[in-house]
Amino acid sequence: MSLSVITLAPTTGQPPVGLLVALHGWGSNAQDLASLAPYLSLPTYQFCFPNAPLPHPQVPEGYMWYDLNTQAGLPESRQLLLEWLPSLATETGVPLERIVLVGFSQGGAMTLDLGARLPLAGLICLSGYLHSSVTPLFGNASPPILMVHGQQDPVVPLSAAQSAEQALRTAGVAVQYHEMPIAHEISPAVLALIQTFITTLPG
Repeated sequence: MSLSVITLAPTTGQPPVGLLVALHGWGSNAQDLASLAPYLSLPTYQFCFPNAPLPHPQVPEGYMWYDLNTQAGLPESRQLLLEWLPSLATETGVPLERIVLVGFSQGGAMTLDLGARLPLAGLICLSGYLHSSVTPLFGNASPPILMVHGQQDPVVPLSAAQSAEQALRTAGVAVQYHEMPIAHEISPAVLALIQTFITTLPG
């Protein structure tokens, strides 16, 4: 298993001060989230958009981090990302503590999964959910988290986000939680929340 990655350099022309790594949802691909990069004003950041390693069984050009029904592929995708992110830090000279991980839907679940195991700058879970097995790994030393979920989401129930928020808060994690009047999507208002979260991270 390997990752193909779309990389966008900082618009300053200088070495990156931080990295934003974005994990797409089930059946999507890296290009989907890469199209949002121009709407985030983060000129000193390098953006990285990996394709999940597993081809989606029904969607041409679509990928998945694991099978939604059986969770087959989850350990392998997790390990792949746990090895890739530190190597990315070494390659760019940007430490893990300056890497923000964002994920949409299944990518949001992967973001929380990885963020429980790595000392990242921050985690952003959009229209996502929490793997129950990961909850015990969180604590008050975990990265701060932004969670955003649509009140009309027909794919990932709002209750999944609410229970995730509760579990994370109980574990002592600093969580910013927002419910929006949207469906399973990333709206301009969500992009504004992402912008604010990243630009106000400590350090």
